Parts: sequence; structure tokens; C-alpha cells
Amino acid sequence: MPSSVESKLNKKVFVSASSIIIALVLYAAALPNQAKNLFTVIQGSIIENGSWFYVLTVAFIFFFVTFLGLSKYGEIRLGPDHATPDYSLLSWLSMLFAAGMGIGLMFFGVAEPLMHYLSPPTAETGTIEAVKEAMKMTFFHWGLHAWAIYAIVALVLAYFSYRHNLPLTLRSALYPLIGEKIYKWPGHLVDIFAVVSTVFGVATSLGLGASQVNSGFGYLFGIDVSTTNQIIIMCCITALAAASVATGLDKGVKRLSEVNMILAIGLLVLIFILGPTIFLLTAYLQNIGDYLADIIHNTFNLFAYKKTSWIGGWTIFYWGWWLAWAPFVGLFIARISRGRTIREFIIGVMLIPTAFTLLWMTIFGNSAIDLVYNQGVVALGDMISKDSSVALFVFLENFPFTAVLSSFSVLMIVIFFVTSCDSGAMVVDMLCSHGSNQTPLWQRVYWAVAIGLVAAILLLVGGLSALQTMTIASALPFAIVLLLAIVGLIKALRVEGFKQESQLIDAVPYPSSESNDSWQLRLKNIVDFPNKSNVNKFISQTVKPAFDSVAKELESNQINVVVSEDDGLHLIVEHGEQQDFVYKVLARKYSQPDFVTEVDDDEQSYYRAEVHLGEGGQDYDIMGWSKTAVINNIIDQYHKHLHFLHLLR
Repeated sequence: MPSSVESKLNKKVFVSASSIIIALVLYAAALPNQAKNLFTVIQGSIIENGSWFYVLTVAFIFFFVTFLGLSKYGEIRLGPDHATPDYSLLSWLSMLFAAGMGIGLMFFGVAEPLMHYLSPPTAETGTIEAVKEAMKMTFFHWGLHAWAIYAIVALVLAYFSYRHNLPLTLRSALYPLIGEKIYKWPGHLVDIFAVVSTVFGVATSLGLGASQVNSGFGYLFGIDVSTTNQIIIMCCITALAAASVATGLDKGVKRLSEVNMILAIGLLVLIFILGPTIFLLTAYLQNIGDYLADIIHNTFNLFAYKKTSWIGGWTIFYWGWWLAWAPFVGLFIARISRGRTIREFIIGVMLIPTAFTLLWMTIFGNSAIDLVYNQGVVALGDMISKDSSVALFVFLENFPFTAVLSSFSVLMIVIFFVTSCDSGAMVVDMLCSHGSNQTPLWQRVYWAVAIGLVAAILLLVGGLSALQTMTIASALPFAIVLLLAIVGLIKALRVEGFKQESQLIDAVPYPSSESNDSWQLRLKNIVDFPNKSNVNKFISQTVKPAFDSVAKELESNQINVVVSEDDGLHLIVEHGEQQDFVYKVLARKYSQPDFVTEVDDDEQSYYRAEVHLGEGGQDYDIMGWSKTAVINNIIDQYHKHLHFLHLLR
């Protein structure tokens, strides 16, 4: 990694992105109508001429991610082979859900199914077919395809960062294609684009969401729905987000996400119990069946034989929106996913949130349609047509304990917005800091305040819709970058496949026999549980001479070898442009097993002399092996490495 990456702040990305953001805000603020018209023309042109590209791109991403989850590559870990997940399953799911779609479900959970019911793409309004189509299209827009987009961006970033030690920024996705140029202006431009896209994506959502919070306060406390009140709400949310991001990922963001997940489940259960419970259960199962039965048809349906603006207003809009949000959400998910296998990652990111999202849409969407279709609450449909921001609160008026449910909802919306803002600020800060999350407090607060300030200014002057349209239009260039990144990932995974194949040759490690080795000595080594001092003594007196002997022999064959003692004992055989061979021995600490009876109070743990290769720990112990046995094991592993390099050629 170049020395320039060692500094925390990437001034080229920070200054350039800040300047572009200020310029675009001034343009949208000074000429909001002109800006909106310009970006609308651009988006309209993309929809008219590029819909097929969006549909094909999202279809490819969906099928590719599904393939990865089922393939042999699913066993590859996002990190060294010995890595374990940084967060528990519940904390991980809570954070990725809050960042990915939490606020969208609050805003569209009631509104979208009803809007599809009132204006279905093909069915007749007010019929059973319209109800089915409304839920089917809602599932399609919020289901597997959306999460597949997030998953592939997060997977590319996590893989190259944790598996290949590249910076956790968007530029690293292009390393297989442009190599070291990711540390120069080509890489800077990719990160600048990601920063601008993230700031405007989060800012526009923050501004639009302020109207929903304002509507909730209006229903609860009679507060006027006005721009002034929405600015005040945004200032409060920004202040909370700045406080949250200042405490870091493991405290602020994690805890808020867990609280909101509990609140979301609570609200979901209440509506499920108070609503048509049995109907919702059966509807959920049927909705899933209808969604899966038509998933291929809907994936490629461009309405080519029926002229309609519906696909541009809905499907293409959503694909653009998910793609535009992918740099932000993908990098955040990558940040919290170290240590998981690709299969576990894909199941966690695609299937579990999708199942919950579709359950949410069924309980809220089907309940809302039931109110209009079966119970004649026409006012709900009329209100949603006028102002979708009040949809949730008008819907809750039809349930007992309206004030309690509405208060619950407002609290959830506020927390969802805080988590979106603080996680967005954290992501932007990482993009401007070479992927580092250990940055000065002022940087994190700077971006949290910047997002709130951008949203407030544009809301005040009426430029939010222009920037929202621009954010969607930015999805086109990002889709091209993402496809190139997927090509890079395929190349890297192909190398991983060869690496796995090479490991199958004599894959079981064992010490080679010598005249002074006996089965009693081997057994003693197996059942011995040495302390740290003994293991370090073994590494220095046996492993180090073995390394030196191998290094001397290789150097006599004109091969460069480095033996170092940085964080364990390393033997590195250099292969120029090809992948180096790394053999490392570490003293790792473990708790004594229960069957060990004679243990001093001060020795409740023991150590192993574990072998680590370039891809991570191999989970076997060489403590007690002879020098010759260690040398033979190094040669065995080096033989596999050379076979791996042979497979690459």
C-alpha cells in the first residue's frame, strides 16, 4: 500500500467532494426550477433509452449473487480463514436493516401497496386482481433484487478489504482491473463520486422524511405542518446523529439499530394482532408464492408491447434508487460483516431482511388495502393520493390505541432517520479517510452536520426534488462501475478457487517421522497444554532455525526470502508479480479444556504454535515438532503454493 494511504485524511477526496457538494447545493438553491428541469430531462432520457440496461444490470446482479451463495465460493471467508464475525447475528441484522431499508418501510409500507391497488399496471382498479397485483409488485420492488444490489456492493468491498487488505472504500473494487492506480486519481474519482452520491442520497431522504415526522407530530400534538417545523426537526435529527456518530459504530449506531429493530417488531406484532390476523397469515404465504412464481417474468418485464409510463415511474425508479444508495449501504454493510463466509453473508443480507420486509409489507399493505377494499374506508385512499407522508398515520386511525401506535411510529421514524444520518456520515468519513474508521471526531461530526445542512438548505429553497432526481440519474454511471467491479470479483474468486484446489494436495498436515521421533513423543505433544513462555521458546529455538534453513536453501536457488518477527514469526518467499508465499507461526492463547485436572490457579489458559498462511490461520498446532518436521511442513505448504501458481498460468 502506498505511503500516502497511511495518513488518515485523503485531502484530494475530501476537498474535491466538499467543493462539488457546495457547488451543486448552490445551483439547486439558486435555480431550483431550472435544476429540477435539467435533472428531470436527464432522468427521462435515461428511462426512455436506458431502461433495458437497468433491467439487465439488476437481473444479472440478482442471478450472480444467487449463484455465489450456492457455489463453492460460498465457503470463502470475508477475512482471514481464522476470522470470526465482529458482531452477533442480531446486532448485525439490526444494523444492516436500519441502514438498508428501515425508513423506507415506514414511509411506503402503507402508501405503495395502496397506490398500486388504486392504479395497477395491468389489472382493473377495485378488483381482486388489482389487490394481488398490488402486493406482487410491492414485493418485487422491495424484495430480493433490492437486497441483491446492496449485497453485491458490500460483498465486493468486504472481500477486497478483509481478504486482500485493501482500503475499505469503493476504489478497492477496481483493483483487479487497474491495480495500483486505485491509489491515484482514477481511484480518487470513484471515491469522490461515492461521497457525493451518499451525501445527496441521505440528505434527500432526510428532507423528505422530515415531512413524515412533521405529519406525525401534527396528528399527535396538533403541530402545524410547515417548512419551518421541518427545518427544526431536521436540526434535531442532525444533532442526534452527530452525537451518535461521535460515540462510534459499536455504541451509537449499533445500539440505536438494536432499539429500532425491537420497536419495529413490536409495532409489527401490534398491527398483526389488532388487524385481520388470520387473513394476514394466509396473505403472506400467498403473496410469497405469487412473487416467486412470477419473479423471472417481472425481472425482465419492460412492457415492450404496452406503452405505459408505469415502469419508468416505479420499477426503473426503484432500480435507480437502490443503485444510487448502494455505495452508502454497501460500504456500511461491508464495514459490519468482517469474518462471515460469503454464503452466510448472502443469506443474511438477502434472505432474512427480505423475509422481514415482505412480512412488513403484507401486514401494513394488505391491512390498508383491506380497509379500502372490504371496509369502505375510501378516505384512506384519497388521503394517500394527496399526501403519501401522512399515509401511515391515517392508516393507524383505524386501529384501537391510535395515539399509542402513532407515538410508537414517530419514535421509530426519528430513530431510523438518526441511524441513516449517522451511518451515512460514518461511510462518507471512511471514503475520505482511506477506509479507516479511526478518524478524528471533527471529521465524523463534519459529515453528519453537512448532510443535515444540505437537506435543510434544499428543503428551505425547494431544491430537494431536483437533487432527488439527480441522485437517481447518478445510478447509471455507478451501474457501469459496479459491473466492472463484478468482473474484478470474478477474477479474484477464480484465483481463490485455484487456491482451494491446490490445498487438496496432501492437505492433512503432520510432522514427518525422524529417527528420534516416537509415537510416545507425538502423543505427549498432542496432550500437552504449554504456557506462553514455552511456546515462545519453541518458536525461537526450533521454528526460527527451521525458517533460517529453508531461507538459506531457497536463496541458494536465487529466490528472495524474508524472515521477520513482526506479530509472530514470518517466512515470506517473494515471487515478484505473482502472489508471495507466506508461512507464519503465532503463539495463540486458549482456555484450558475441562479434562485437564492439574492446573495451577495462575494457568487457566494455554498456548498453541499455530500456522498461518497468506489467507489466514490453518487451525493446526506445530508445538513440539522437531526442526526437520517443521521444515517438511513448510515445504509441503510451499509445494501447494507453487501448484496454485501453476493453476493460475
